[in-house]
Amino acid sequence: MSANETSASEGAKLPPNRTAQVIVVSSVMFTFISYWRTAAVVLCDMSSTVYYIGAIVESAVGKCAPWFILAVLLFSYAMRAVYIESSALFVRGGVYRVVKEAMGGFLAKLSVSALLFDYVLTGPISGVSAGQYIVGLGLEAVARFTNIELDEGTKQALKSWGSVLIASAIVLYFFRQNLFGIPESSDKALKIMIATTIMGVILLTWSLATLVVNGPVNDIPSWKPDLSKKVQINDEGQVVPKINPLTGEQEDPLGFLPRIAPSLAEKLRSPGSWLSLIGVVGLVIAFGHSILAMSGEETLAQVYREVESPKLPNFKKAAFIVFFYSFALTGTMNLIALLLIPDDLRMKEYYDNWMGGLAMQLIGPVSIRLALNAFVVIVGFLILAGAVNTSIIGSNGVLSRVAEDGVLPDWFLKPHRRFGTTSRILWLITGLQLLTIVISRGDVILLGEAYAFGVVWSFVFKTLSMVVLRFKDKHPREFMVPFNVRLGDVHVPIGLGFVFLVVLLSALANFITKPVATISGLVFSAAFLSVFVVTERIYERRRRGAKHEHLEQFNRQVAQEITPESLGLTKLYHKLIAIRSPQNLFMLEKTLAETDPDTTDVIVMTAKVIARGAELIHGGPTFDTYDQQLMTAVVERAERAGKQVKPLILLTNSPLDTILKTARDLQAQEVVLGASNKFTAEEQLDQLNFYWINLHGGRPPGLTVRILSRNRDVTFDLEGGNRIPRIGELKARSVAELRAAGLGVERVLFVHSGTPACSDLFNSVLTMLDPQVVLDIVAAAPSEPHPLGGLPAIDQDRSLAERVGRHVQVHPFEGDSGPRIVQIAREGDYDIIVLALAEEQSAESQAAEPDWPKFVLHHAHCLVFRISCAPVPQELES
Repeated sequence: MSANETSASEGAKLPPNRTAQVIVVSSVMFTFISYWRTAAVVLCDMSSTVYYIGAIVESAVGKCAPWFILAVLLFSYAMRAVYIESSALFVRGGVYRVVKEAMGGFLAKLSVSALLFDYVLTGPISGVSAGQYIVGLGLEAVARFTNIELDEGTKQALKSWGSVLIASAIVLYFFRQNLFGIPESSDKALKIMIATTIMGVILLTWSLATLVVNGPVNDIPSWKPDLSKKVQINDEGQVVPKINPLTGEQEDPLGFLPRIAPSLAEKLRSPGSWLSLIGVVGLVIAFGHSILAMSGEETLAQVYREVESPKLPNFKKAAFIVFFYSFALTGTMNLIALLLIPDDLRMKEYYDNWMGGLAMQLIGPVSIRLALNAFVVIVGFLILAGAVNTSIIGSNGVLSRVAEDGVLPDWFLKPHRRFGTTSRILWLITGLQLLTIVISRGDVILLGEAYAFGVVWSFVFKTLSMVVLRFKDKHPREFMVPFNVRLGDVHVPIGLGFVFLVVLLSALANFITKPVATISGLVFSAAFLSVFVVTERIYERRRRGAKHEHLEQFNRQVAQEITPESLGLTKLYHKLIAIRSPQNLFMLEKTLAETDPDTTDVIVMTAKVIARGAELIHGGPTFDTYDQQLMTAVVERAERAGKQVKPLILLTNSPLDTILKTARDLQAQEVVLGASNKFTAEEQLDQLNFYWINLHGGRPPGLTVRILSRNRDVTFDLEGGNRIPRIGELKARSVAELRAAGLGVERVLFVHSGTPACSDLFNSVLTMLDPQVVLDIVAAAPSEPHPLGGLPAIDQDRSLAERVGRHVQVHPFEGDSGPRIVQIAREGDYDIIVLALAEEQSAESQAAEPDWPKFVLHHAHCLVFRISCAPVPQELES
């Protein structure tokens, strides 16, 4: 905010005891989480597959399953890079935003419809599986300790309805946690992953010891897939076809293909070479059957908005943790399970719990192995329950993006009155998941067959959109998927194109070979797409042709006074930023970039000005559309930086007085203002000083005031100031890190008069500066030829700099030196101007210097250094 249209004398006439009414604005959008919590949210889904992915893939492609699971998890590192690039482009990224930017609204709605199919199923299948583990453990305990044997029908009924009740309870529990907000739900996810890590370390260590002592039970499996029709051994020991309970037909990993192309199907079952064209197609089909191991990857994009500062580096860390953890746990443990669990037990007794089966095959007493099995089952329950949480978070993110774009009504985005979360979307997700659980009646096979349709197709839409955006949006990126070829201003995406090709082939393979997933996925996606299309049309009619503008929804609380305690300010330092326009928030962006969130609370305020002499509105101030636009812009900057802010709106007839009163009430050490379009910086500072002294009866504490705009950065310390350390000062470990944090000098502009003495000064500056600092020259006078026919002094200096490895750009003289130098310094974003004085200028003759140095001193946007040669000695040699 500018220090506004209120002079000091005008402020003195205001009633001294009048206080401004305050709107305290709150929203869940102002909260952020660490990269460990971010990784935990995603891993609760991806790592939960360790319990069932091995059996699912082996039932489709045979004992080569662990190799294909490892291949998918290795490939997930490439998908990780895709999500990093897309999230760096769009803070609220995810498949919907990326696809819409690249290929339009319809395909965006189609892609998100497919993804929602995955998210709606993730919760039920994880919750039902968790319920079955607990019910199964209970039944086993009853049988072992009471000798009560239940018939198979009773067991199945208890398992089915017990898992329905437990899954429903899990969904409702995590609905409640997400109602509290992402910090609560992510905290639970982190605790679950800590327990899972302990289990993983114990199992891995114990399994390796078992392999060393006893050796593997089974041979190391071949990497070649078995794509034949599936058979099983019945109770009489006969080999019979394995019938799919959903289709009533023999299970076939080739799905629809034998009906479409029977000759091709037969070739795929036994290709001459797996490295031939037919063989590679078979490998792609096997890879597609294993793609479920990457389930949960899309949640990375949905939680990027919540990642705290420094946003992109923390997101990279979270994404790497997800990759490494999934590979080490899911990939490694499935291979070890296949080596240690006998074939007749692995695919029957432990079909849905390989980790529990693995625990029972380790060396050691039976009682200890039973205890380990119980621990594995309990952790399995926890991590599968955590996957329910991940599905709710992911669904909430996806539907929020859709609603923000006007496809769903803003009604869905209305924040919860107490917690500020999108409770209406959470209710919708919870209802869909509970309905799915009840309809399936705990049938995990039904849920599992339909699973993964949305996962792979969301990958296809995402990677294709990122390829399109490489050609459509050529702006520089903070991160790009590696392996690119530069052609003009386009980075041709070789690596990204390869990722797209892999996921497209996998999706097409799944489309043909997974009939249940394909049919159910298409039906569900068509249903959601229809809902989106209809609601968007209805919403467009209500807008009557007006363009949709997304505005955040906020909770508001009116107060007559504010304190650090009432705002929850707990950090050591308090920084107050005054803003006024959504189009001019440079001071907020700059301040957030420099602020350390661990030590400093940031308060953002705007003053709503009422007419002088008018009474404050009775019953409290209003929160109008302009305020909503302004606060929406604040949210965008805060989430881009990943730093929390506390927004305030104050109704007043004296903005500057209100700003300083707020600083006093909140015990702020620094106040940041925008440059005024009515007062000079000096006038602003005079007014601030006057108000600050009056507010404290002539004995004010120190306060640092900063007037900040794109072309101005002025800091003034009232009563000695009270400067807050910037994040670069606190965390930098080298001069280079200080410069990278925006502190110190990166670009220097040397003003060269073309004289030999000025060349001497240039050489001193050249050798004094760090080679990483840019040094350029601007000519303050026309170049004069060398008296002996050599190069002019400026050209000689540039040549010398080039010889020692310093590129120097020379801005030629173009007349009117003062304004020209100031313009070049501002446009070139130089941090310092070095003014070299002529050698003949002594202290007595400085009054005769030209006007342009004075102009530079008074109008430069940056620091100005004045240097001169050593003076001629005035005393005798001793």
